[in-house]
Amino acid sequence: MNPATAGFFIAVSYAFIILIYYFLGSMKDMNVKYNYVVIEGNIGAGKTTLASRISEQFNARLILERFADNPFLPKFYSDPEKYSFPLELSFLAGRYKQLKEELEPRDLFKSFAVADYYFMKSLVFAASTLNGDEYNLYRQIFYIIYGSLPKPDIYIYLHLSPDRLLSNIEKRGRSYEKSITREYLQKIQDNYFSFFRQNPENKYVVIDVNNLDFVADESHYNKIVDSIFFRDYPVGLNKLIL
Repeated sequence: MNPATAGFFIAVSYAFIILIYYFLGSMKDMNVKYNYVVIEGNIGAGKTTLASRISEQFNARLILERFADNPFLPKFYSDPEKYSFPLELSFLAGRYKQLKEELEPRDLFKSFAVADYYFMKSLVFAASTLNGDEYNLYRQIFYIIYGSLPKPDIYIYLHLSPDRLLSNIEKRGRSYEKSITREYLQKIQDNYFSFFRQNPENKYVVIDVNNLDFVADESHYNKIVDSIFFRDYPVGLNKLIL
């Protein structure tokens, strides 16, 4: 190797080392105490919006649910009784595959991972759509798979009233969501809280955002971020009204 080539490789190596120190230093300065944060909530709560903003602000790895690729979703909203079981099974398989693929390889250039859903969402929604033997079978499959996935350090649940949720759903204008009812949203909300109570070993923070607009108001967004990253919470269910 001639001197010029050797010098080039040495310079590239030093640049790479400096880059790593820069990212690691940035992570330390931000004092992020979590490796894996989940933003959960009902349909239309703003999960994806909040997770995306947090990812951008903190240089976090962003994991978004791939619901748009599910061919059963529009069919389910038009005929729930016929398509509920295949829909929930397809979501179960798809969420497991995505989380296994995206969480297990660690990204050194991202400070932590933030997702707009977690695997428990599968059971929450299945409890709203499946009955009897179908739900019991689904629940067994869920818990077999659930134990093999990494657990988030903290679950953030964005709490909105069904009326506010319906307003948000109407604004975003997805045609297949037009048939969603207030009763269906209330049932999903109740199932989330049932899961929290039945699995108390996790750290849940329920943030009431009924009086906030974190999309339009930066101060509201900052309140939520502060409540996530700069407060300490015990294991179990924690509730905040901002």
